[in-house]
Amino acid sequence: MLTPDARRRARSEMTLTEKASLTSGANFWNTKPVDRLGVPSIMLTDGPHGLRKQGGAADHLGLNASIPATCFPTAATLANSWDPGLVERVGEALGAEAAAEDVSVLLGPGLNIKRNPLAGRNFEYFSEDPLLAGRLAAAQIRGIQSQGVAASAKHFAVNSQETHRMSVDEVVDERALHETYLEAFRIAVTEGRPWTVMSSYNKVNGTYANEHRELLDEILRKQWGFDGLVVTDWGGNNDRVAGLVAGNALEMPSTDGVTDAEVVRAVEERRLDEAVLDARVDELLALIARTERARETSRTRVGAARTGSASTPDGAAPVDHDAHHALAVEAARRSVVLLRNARGTLPLGSHSGRVAVIGDFAASPRYQGAGSSLVNPTRVDVALDALRASELDVVGYEPGYARRDAGRGAWDSPSSVRRRRKAVRLAERADVVLLFLGLDESAEAEGVDRTHMRLARNQLALTRELTALGVPVVVVLAGGAPVELPFAEHVDAIVHGYLAGQGGGQAVADVLTGAVNPAGRLAETYPLRYADVPSSATFGRTEATSEHRESIYVGYRYADKVGLPVRYPFGHGLSYTTFAYSDLTAGREQVTVTVTNTGDRAGTETVQVYVEAPGAAEGAFRAPRELAGFAKVTLDAGESATVTVDLAEHAFDAYDVVTHQWRTVPGISTVQVGASSRDLRVSAPVEVDGEPWTPGATAPGATALPHYVSGQVDRVPADEFAALLGRTPPAADWPVGLPLTRDDIVAQARGRGGVGGLLVGLIDTAGRLLMALGRPLAANNTRFALDLPFRSVSRMSAGKVDDAMLDALLVMVNGRFWGGMRRLVPAWRAHAKAARAPKKD
Repeated sequence: MLTPDARRRARSEMTLTEKASLTSGANFWNTKPVDRLGVPSIMLTDGPHGLRKQGGAADHLGLNASIPATCFPTAATLANSWDPGLVERVGEALGAEAAAEDVSVLLGPGLNIKRNPLAGRNFEYFSEDPLLAGRLAAAQIRGIQSQGVAASAKHFAVNSQETHRMSVDEVVDERALHETYLEAFRIAVTEGRPWTVMSSYNKVNGTYANEHRELLDEILRKQWGFDGLVVTDWGGNNDRVAGLVAGNALEMPSTDGVTDAEVVRAVEERRLDEAVLDARVDELLALIARTERARETSRTRVGAARTGSASTPDGAAPVDHDAHHALAVEAARRSVVLLRNARGTLPLGSHSGRVAVIGDFAASPRYQGAGSSLVNPTRVDVALDALRASELDVVGYEPGYARRDAGRGAWDSPSSVRRRRKAVRLAERADVVLLFLGLDESAEAEGVDRTHMRLARNQLALTRELTALGVPVVVVLAGGAPVELPFAEHVDAIVHGYLAGQGGGQAVADVLTGAVNPAGRLAETYPLRYADVPSSATFGRTEATSEHRESIYVGYRYADKVGLPVRYPFGHGLSYTTFAYSDLTAGREQVTVTVTNTGDRAGTETVQVYVEAPGAAEGAFRAPRELAGFAKVTLDAGESATVTVDLAEHAFDAYDVVTHQWRTVPGISTVQVGASSRDLRVSAPVEVDGEPWTPGATAPGATALPHYVSGQVDRVPADEFAALLGRTPPAADWPVGLPLTRDDIVAQARGRGGVGGLLVGLIDTAGRLLMALGRPLAANNTRFALDLPFRSVSRMSAGKVDDAMLDALLVMVNGRFWGGMRRLVPAWRAHAKAARAPKKD
């Protein structure tokens, strides 16, 4: 046991080399031990919605299978429950499964803001709103850590896209940084107290997040009181010494000693104060001590399994995968969103007549994302099976479309036409059609952003033919982010299961048949079309930077500001019953409201509280309203209840970029309560005292910001964005013609010809080939190679490539093939000779 005294003694007795070794991994998933001082190795593993512990060859992108584990709904799905208690229970189950497998750190939850619907990792994040994301993340952290396993809040910070994620500079103004992108992390840290935080790959306003002293030290530690360990994302280290100084304690995965030597040299050359290294070592030792209970649980369980005993420490029972599956089903049920229900088409029952089930997703569910979060589930419930087992008269099933819309014209190929024709014939025999649609596995994944917001053409063509029949059509959607729904007004009902985990099939069937009254509410805005998203003009379209020209206006804050029509507003979700609101009492810290179930069956309502700040509707640089609190209430038919909602810490505040702190905005605010950001039933004024000031975004003397005052931020001119920032933003694209360096990424060699062009061409070809072979997940992962900085070639090569060899390769990539070869051959020989030399003790 590493008691505080034992930790101090161990660190004081360590050599400089041993200290440096602890700041980088031993392999892909484990830290290094110091056996002579009783410092064990610990394991870190992926797992935002399920444990992904690999039993064989290790990788970060889900290429190789992991041990079976419960696949819970993804964060984007759980967020629709608006239920911290449920999310905490899921966290407890995640922690229990991690502890049983001797995992000390579970790498999650992810809580980056869903800035744009095309971001490839949206399924792994909770919401476009920082309050909802922060409170749900805090709940999951509490649940995980209740089992003695460390959670890791990620990716800190402003990880808003996958395109060039390892090098892109997220350029964002100070107010948006604090009000939008940091606020969810602040809530997660202060309310959840995570033992680790993972830094993101990207730069934030010119500095890599992992080296960002303001983010990691001034804000995370000093302002928010974080007392844990910061770990890099896998391969997310640029300058190891700069990372240590900023506050990062652990680099993952192993660099085979490359960066250990850099740390030792920096201390010896007095470029790094050894006291800084000592502080980082102390943070790792504290993490090892905090997670000791989980490792003891794992050891005892292993021993009990060998002896046949059921005893475990602290009364912990062996992992009950049946119970965890039941929890996965429950979590999915409570997260399904009923988006549309014209003429009371749902729920279906024996009265509904003949039901045709159409759509490939009904039989082969899409229930999770891809990449580092890919879980090997213990089982998978299939919606088609659950529907056939219900009281419905299911008269047949047809896939209707190919899983992937393979390319231009593929939706109208002979095989696609045959599939649609068979589906239409089945629908003609039915009284109602259940049509399962969604995004396939290639559309949403780590390392790649979506290129559009549409469903596949073959799915849209099938939908047009089915709605033309005049038979009621109920659409069931799968996917982790919004899609355009041009058919929304032409179908009778839309049920969204998002990515509902291994129990999603049963959960969706239960909602369709009325066994469960849907209670999910959207945690993001559903725009009518992608062009309506304020960041659509710039997202993913530049190489070196990502300019957040929309500032604070993300999601409903933008749409509600400019009165933009949306498909479904933030917070929207229907029920099989109805609710009324009355008797609102509002104060500075909480509100109370009476909610009545006015329908004929029990149901659950999400009470949403918004605050409209003084002057927000009169041309101020403010969103018209912001979520300030929420609560769940379950009521029988005719029942009423008084609901009390605690308001957010910053419900009446804005961030002041002059004083660099949150400040209360004085005046009369309006507290609004209802069922979505656009379905507000009752309101009340609240007078707030404070020092007079007007929220702005720039330093004194800056020019006016008319687009930010009006909210019309979809086309902000460059000079106004510069005024918002208070500086000229860096160049948006890569420089042309300059030699590539270690800090550049592989994709920058595109179009250069020679070895660089050949390298990019081979990666592109591999991606196309894998996609043609029906391996979309592996194909998407080739993008990881393109976005890899050249420096990572040596660091992640397990010692096969050293810096001298890397420099020779860069000479070749920069067009001097023979010059590079003349350097590569002796470098390779020297490396091989060193590898054969006897190791010193």
